[in-house]
Amino acid sequence: MSGLKLFRTHTTNSGMTEVMPRLAEIEADMQALVEAHMETLLGVRFLASEYGTGPVHGGRIDSLGLDENGSPVVVEYKRGTDAGVINQGLFYLAWLMDHRAEFEHLVRDRLGVTAASQVLWSGPRLICIAGDFTRYDVHAVREHRRSIDLVRYRFFGSDLLGLETVASVSGGMQASRRARRQSVAQAADVQGAAMVELAGAVDEVLLGLGDGVNRVERKTYRAYQRLRNFACLCPPQRTKLLVYLKVDPKAVDLVPGFTRDVSGLGHHGTGDLEVQLRTLRDVERAQDLFRASYAAA
Repeated sequence: MSGLKLFRTHTTNSGMTEVMPRLAEIEADMQALVEAHMETLLGVRFLASEYGTGPVHGGRIDSLGLDENGSPVVVEYKRGTDAGVINQGLFYLAWLMDHRAEFEHLVRDRLGVTAASQVLWSGPRLICIAGDFTRYDVHAVREHRRSIDLVRYRFFGSDLLGLETVASVSGGMQASRRARRQSVAQAADVQGAAMVELAGAVDEVLLGLGDGVNRVERKTYRAYQRLRNFACLCPPQRTKLLVYLKVDPKAVDLVPGFTRDVSGLGHHGTGDLEVQLRTLRDVERAQDLFRASYAAA
């Protein structure tokens, strides 16, 4: 995985042994493992395996899911390197967009009426998981207008799995930087100039954390996403902004009025750590937390 080496330390004799990477024995092994733990690994709720697309279309989608923002997800797997995985996935994604009612019916059966009513059709996603990708694959995804994630996998030993995002393209979910600033300003305009400036600063910081950051608009929050959400920004309140991060609150020295553990509380967006921002100085204080959440995603 990009030259990554993994070693197991031996505390008894101060030795060290390299854990050699390997591919799955067969493609189905990787698929079964991801489907069994899809929410943990990808932030996607599993819906169906080997989903048939009917006699006319004549295909079978490896996995179907729904991500944490309500976006439909097609997951395709390849044991090694396969030049056709992206085109195959896009073929199924096009079918999905033409069969929205069928997908919503599936969501309703698996996850309930509420989840089915909140499917976000503006941001369907394709996740390709494979042993490796070529430079042509990475270039190809950047030429498409769909949201595509290329994820390289490796097994290490008998009980370790590594996933690495090789490329991530946001498709139609990511607007131009100017348009993003305008939308933030419009949303916060009624809160006054201070909230406009603060919301714009948070938006710029989160989008600037690294490559492949996607921005997903929902009615009640704005998600910042790599393979999974790492931050959710709620609409401005009168005197503050609330950001929810994928950071373990138990690993943070909580500061009243700035950070709060919301793991047992209902709120918009995803993440167990609430960060309250009132000034640009608070944005500076929060940057280490932003980076930690980005890294975890």
